[in-house]
Amino acid sequence: MMARRLDRYPERGARYWYLAIVVLATIVLYYQLYVQYAVSTAVIAQYHMTFLYFVYVSVAANAVGAFASLVAGLADRWGRANIVVYGLLVVGLLTTFVLPVAPGKAAYLVTYSAIALVEGMILVATPALIRDFSPQLGRASAMGYWTMGPVIGSLVVTAVTSRTYGGSTGWQDEIRFAGVSGLVLFVVALFGLRELAPRLRDQIMVSLRDRALVEARAKGIDTEAALRGQWRQMLRLDVIGSAVAISLYLLLYYAAVGNFVLYFATTFGYSAQRANALLNWYWGANAVSLVATGLLSDRLRVRKPFMLLGGLGTIGCTLAFTLRATEPHTGYYTFALIAAGIGITSGITYSPWMASFTETVERHNPAATATGLAIWGWIVRITVAVSAAAVPLVVNTVTPLIEHGAEVKTASVQAAPALAITRAHPKLFAELDSYAPGKVPPALAARARQEVGADKLRTVREAAPQLAVLKKYGAEVTRASADNPGRWQAWWWVCLGGQVLFLPFVFVMAGRWRPRDAKRDLLEHEEAVARQVAEMRRADGSAGLLVDEGRNA
Repeated sequence: MMARRLDRYPERGARYWYLAIVVLATIVLYYQLYVQYAVSTAVIAQYHMTFLYFVYVSVAANAVGAFASLVAGLADRWGRANIVVYGLLVVGLLTTFVLPVAPGKAAYLVTYSAIALVEGMILVATPALIRDFSPQLGRASAMGYWTMGPVIGSLVVTAVTSRTYGGSTGWQDEIRFAGVSGLVLFVVALFGLRELAPRLRDQIMVSLRDRALVEARAKGIDTEAALRGQWRQMLRLDVIGSAVAISLYLLLYYAAVGNFVLYFATTFGYSAQRANALLNWYWGANAVSLVATGLLSDRLRVRKPFMLLGGLGTIGCTLAFTLRATEPHTGYYTFALIAAGIGITSGITYSPWMASFTETVERHNPAATATGLAIWGWIVRITVAVSAAAVPLVVNTVTPLIEHGAEVKTASVQAAPALAITRAHPKLFAELDSYAPGKVPPALAARARQEVGADKLRTVREAAPQLAVLKKYGAEVTRASADNPGRWQAWWWVCLGGQVLFLPFVFVMAGRWRPRDAKRDLLEHEEAVARQVAEMRRADGSAGLLVDEGRNA
């Protein structure tokens, strides 16, 4: 493997280059992971899956990814860059050449789980790299760009599928598009991505002015000692509680990724393209909000007010969305406006949260950043798996609608004339149906011809296959159609509850509430750094060079 460690903190241009590669890697990986949901109805039909089976593909993949995230906690020892680079290669190969040609639904499940396994490790390595190359004063904006990974990945999915899916382009092509993009980025990352040496990244850097001191300290750091007991140090309320809280807050986001296409298809009759186009409003607004809020949070040097404001705003928008679940005449642009509102408010919450979470981990042990992020990644993936498993239990109307809804709708149209005839003579056709085909008594057959007419009987006989479908599934599908909006509304209430539970944990995380307090902390820190540099200067005549480097940073 290529040597990737940097023994000095990179200059601004190089640092931005490494950050850009990490952000692009995150976008592409989520594009590859999420593309199956945009073509879910076609995948289900291709492999003759039940809806539950497709759901448990997601459950299995997220469970595997959760434990891969814990393994990636060893990135503090292994390094982060190689996990990202070679993870891109593995996921790209599986997505391009294996998943689209899976011979059956079991092979599809295994392949998708393998993709999620690697992605779970990268989920830990990428934010760890962002943290390494981002001093605390620029952490929220950097995390804003990183958190655009899943958001823009989702936006790419919906933008590409809403424009290319259909006609001569099948679901396999959509998955291959994602795979090829990953292979291209692998080549870029292979030659372009580096990471900080452990002695540099195992320290807290508040601002770029700390660069000289951090590099000087690195000579005396025992990296093995710094990592001793790192798992125990992360088992704290502010780390675990905050990770659980954000996982619950994101329940609606998980549903948007995995279920919004199904929701709008089964409840409002949207096509896959129309549902994906609607999601563009969510992802686009969220992407802009993540970056803008990150920049503002860094300028004001506070995180908590943004988390609280964003959390309250998301609750309000989600409430509006939930109340419209049982209103079938809600317009497309009403949903678009609500989706954009959810995207904006969740962006206000999430990039400051990611910055605050890494700063909370640093408060306990900056050398254990990947360990803290591994715990977060495990909790997120387990929550996704549990929520994916819970959706079909709460929304038990989706299965008959997905499996038989289109069949029943087609049969209803094709058999409409025959249905009208049978409904006009219900007792007669009930009596006819009590006999097997060809076994109808002559007297009953003669009475049917007299009451209904030979031509109409022929119409009913020709529609026998469609009438059989309606008899077998019609009542179930009709009942599911009536109950479906209410079932989905129940799940949206669960998502809303998760957002409410998030709010108390804002108060346990690292960071100030008031900008003036944060500014005072920064001044005290800079004074402490100046004192330490002065002491180093007295102890070592070469320290003057360090001071000059610090001023130029």
